[in-house]
Amino acid sequence: MSWELPPLGAIRVFEAAARLGSFTKAAEELGMTQSAASYQIKVLEERAGTPLFIRKTRQIALTEAGEQLAPHATGAFSALADAWLATKGGAAGVLSVTTMETFASNWLAVWLGTFQLMHPDLAVKVNTSSRLVDFTREDVDIGIRTGTGKWPGLTAHYLFKADYTPMLSPKLAESVGGIRHPEDLYKVALCCAADPWWKIWFEAAGVPFDPDRVIAGPTLGSQAYDAMAALTDQGAAILTRNIYSALLAKGQLIQPFEVLGSDGDGYWLVHSESRRNTPKIKVFRDWVLAQTADIRESEARQA
Repeated sequence: MSWELPPLGAIRVFEAAARLGSFTKAAEELGMTQSAASYQIKVLEERAGTPLFIRKTRQIALTEAGEQLAPHATGAFSALADAWLATKGGAAGVLSVTTMETFASNWLAVWLGTFQLMHPDLAVKVNTSSRLVDFTREDVDIGIRTGTGKWPGLTAHYLFKADYTPMLSPKLAESVGGIRHPEDLYKVALCCAADPWWKIWFEAAGVPFDPDRVIAGPTLGSQAYDAMAALTDQGAAILTRNIYSALLAKGQLIQPFEVLGSDGDGYWLVHSESRRNTPKIKVFRDWVLAQTADIRESEARQA
């Protein structure tokens, strides 16, 4: 079969420049001079018959044609790199994972050591951010997100529900004579009291939420920090049950009520559709799914 392909050296420079937003950075990444990189782009544009970049003072931007070509170029090089890695022997190198701080600190931090012992040649690099990264432009292999599982261009694997419930330290609960009824929560400070999860949970428990009765606790902007405040007796926090099961099992936090609030979201592992068979992605995906299988089975029994 005869393939009509652009000059591969030029398309490689284009992919790097489009991803990095700079001819200079692309040249540095590829180990060539800036003038050589610019020349390769010029060759590619001549072959395409149209500009691929808009040259501005000290910056570049993709044209419409460049915008159309860039994700395909990145995908093609990514697929080739994955195939070459598989040819050499499988899962090795660096696996880049992006997720929220809550999941990273209270799930990955607990279990990741087990994975690393199983795969010593694969280093996992975790980036914590609530931002949805662009898998076609950024150096990310796997994401763990909350939502409904629908993200264009990504394959999503369901992990577990993101349902939530109040938790607090045993010491704080004892200090007010125990938390036996939802209204007893008004006796302690509520972390992030303005969080809509509180109202949803109280209504699920059959009790109207009364903001006037709330003792406002610290507002820290993250479940991970709210959990730390609860651990240090600063108030009750509204937390995702499946994320904080280890602290509950150890008795460091207690869950006074079985009632769970829900906004319909779940935790999902996502990756590019085109990279589903990449060895390092596959071994990590299969491991996470195995580690969370019991939770999904429990959810299915309760449904």
